[in-house]
Amino acid sequence: MCPVSASLAPLTAAALRALERRVPDELMDRIHCLKQELGDRPTDDFGFDPDALKPVAGALSFLYHEYFRVQATGLTGLPEGRVLFVSNHSGQVPIDGLMIGAALLLEGQPPRAVRSMVERWVSSLPFVSTFFARLGQVLGTPENCRTLLLQDHAVLVFPEGVRGISKTYDHAYQLQEFGHGFMRLALETKTPIVPIGVVGAEEQFPAIWNAKPLANLLKIPAVPVTPFFPLLGPLGLLPLPVKYRINFGRPIYFEGDPDEEEAVLSAKVDRVRKAIEALLRRGLTDRGGVMF
Repeated sequence: MCPVSASLAPLTAAALRALERRVPDELMDRIHCLKQELGDRPTDDFGFDPDALKPVAGALSFLYHEYFRVQATGLTGLPEGRVLFVSNHSGQVPIDGLMIGAALLLEGQPPRAVRSMVERWVSSLPFVSTFFARLGQVLGTPENCRTLLLQDHAVLVFPEGVRGISKTYDHAYQLQEFGHGFMRLALETKTPIVPIGVVGAEEQFPAIWNAKPLANLLKIPAVPVTPFFPLLGPLGLLPLPVKYRINFGRPIYFEGDPDEEEAVLSAKVDRVRKAIEALLRRGLTDRGGVMF
């Protein structure tokens, strides 16, 4: 360890302990439940360490309860053991995935650690990729998803991928094309699928244009231009404090051959897509406005 890092280590440890002390006891108990599932191992096979949640748990609770004022429905009656959560994706940055994970941690009975499948470009970011792994995020490959499901984890996927998260606001709440990989894995591992409809993320960064040449230069999916960014500079990078509504649907159980023809597979994928569309319509109908 370099001298500078060594001298900062005690200060960093003290800061982390101070952050942990601000976390409510109930939330610490929920994190402890996740830690117990690891047994004697410090992390799981993908580097997930529930203790890494402790320094950020207070901020996560604030974002969930105070900033985005998340209203989650359908958390009761979720399948035990392995489950594949399939959600719409939007908002330019994956705050929707963060809030889904927060709902399952903060309000789930029992609390659950959802393993989100992240895009490959995230793993190229220095420090961020390691931090994400500690919090349970996993590179979204079929092999990783299959391994997690066979180990009876809860996995979150976004079949729209970057097509969904980087779309402009004129396509708000219009589902983009779904990939079929999640359905093949669900059939192969005999995993129930729980559809999720997230309302609110579309408005957190209402993009009016994506600067694709700049995004290509930076090797990221998109550089959104919003009414506030780049006009307001760094302040324009803050997500708007919109109200989130996250509707968990009823589990769907599929049977069939994971290698069956695309037409047969498409019909199954379309059933999940229609379930998510129905959850989105419910969320849009229930809200009184973007901010409340």
